[in-house]
Amino acid sequence: MTQEHPIAFLSESLVLQWSDEWYKAKVKHMTREKYMCMQAAQWGANQELEACCEWISMHTTWNANRLHTARRPNPLSLKEQALEALKKIEDNEATYLDSSIIHRALEQLND
Repeated sequence: MTQEHPIAFLSESLVLQWSDEWYKAKVKHMTREKYMCMQAAQWGANQELEACCEWISMHTTWNANRLHTARRPNPLSLKEQALEALKKIEDNEATYLDSSIIHRALEQLND
């Protein structure tokens, strides 16, 4: 017996969108295949989170927004990222990515 799953499968347009995003990226720090796998994993995780939040909203009095916020917090601002990167540099734990974050933050400052 086949069980029906409420989570939809990837659409071809979404796969093409991710492929276009990878091709248009200014920095290719990963292969196209790895990028596509990461996007698909994130998409699947987001689908599962939305299904859980919907279930919580329908079956409990608990606020599903709290779960969503806890599992998908807002990303750090560029300023916050730069400050964290600077701390890594000061602690001699920096990578090239840390210096590029600081570089991007400095580029946004007015002269």
